[in-house]
Amino acid sequence: MTRPDLRRPVRAAIHRSLVWLAVLLVSAAAAQGHSQVPVIVLQTQAVGTGFELDGVAQPVKQSTVSAQAIGRIATLTVKAGDRVRSGQLLATIDDREAQAGVQRSQAQVAQADAELRNARAHLGRTRELQTQGYVSAAALDSADAQFKGAQAGRDQAGAGERQSALAQGFTRVSAPFDGWVLQTHAEAGDLAVAGKPLLTLYAPLPIRAVVQVPVSRSALARASEVIEVLLQDSAGATHWVRPVTRSIVPTADPVSQTIEWRLELPPEAAKSLLPGQHLRVRFSAGQTDRTLVPAAAILRRGELSAVYVVSGKGFALRAVRLGAEHAQGIEVLSGLAAGERIAVDPVKAGLAGAQPAAPQ
Repeated sequence: MTRPDLRRPVRAAIHRSLVWLAVLLVSAAAAQGHSQVPVIVLQTQAVGTGFELDGVAQPVKQSTVSAQAIGRIATLTVKAGDRVRSGQLLATIDDREAQAGVQRSQAQVAQADAELRNARAHLGRTRELQTQGYVSAAALDSADAQFKGAQAGRDQAGAGERQSALAQGFTRVSAPFDGWVLQTHAEAGDLAVAGKPLLTLYAPLPIRAVVQVPVSRSALARASEVIEVLLQDSAGATHWVRPVTRSIVPTADPVSQTIEWRLELPPEAAKSLLPGQHLRVRFSAGQTDRTLVPAAAILRRGELSAVYVVSGKGFALRAVRLGAEHAQGIEVLSGLAAGERIAVDPVKAGLAGAQPAAPQ
């Protein structure tokens, strides 16, 4: 008995599927061959020349308060985020050594006062005796020299007293201006030495935007007619604000090859900014004519940017070099010219048989 051949039905089913697939492909190709792709005619448009960079908000008045005396930090009365007033006590340093210096200088002043009184009395007696002829003129000169030396000693002791009082005052660290504590750099119990940072203060106003401008764009930035900073108000709306003053650091960073620009902002517009907040800075240098293309018309494949240009009854893919992006479109630096027609939809234009429609 022979077994039935099961491969014939399978082969027939595969054959029918291939036939239907071929029919569908032919239909799709026919449909594609008659597809009309919208096109536009390139024209030059007036756009603003310039560029935008990221900046950061920075307080104009910021100070790192350091110790001026040696000793253990006894108290630190503030922390990061606290508001302080000018003259407010921020920290105290163990002042036992400073007190001993004050007491020593006070004793030296008392000793100098006593020596001065004695020298003054001796000078008076010597002058009286010299007028009566009992002592020589040399003795009077010696008494006068002793008196002047005592006066100098008193002045020196007084200066030492003022210096020791000043040194004791350095053990009490106070705020130099009204502001906020940005950061603390020490804790109670740490050893304070002269020049060691204790905390950083900043004044909430004025605020400036600091932006690093590449050296390659420095000339264009200096030629900018308008410089604006993008700010956000309390309601969440964004708007561009012009700085009231600007200054340029006259050196370039040797690593990043940038020049620092400092743009002081109006107080009313900058009152909601915080130090370190990122900002957007725009440099505008007038207007110029540029060829623009819609962003949707650009075909991007890795580093390649191209558009489909009308060529005869179809399209040809052409690589382009793009520039800055504007609200009207993207600048084309090379590869296209005004008057040429390009496809609005690059995907449809790349299909076989695509034809350009009437220009929009």
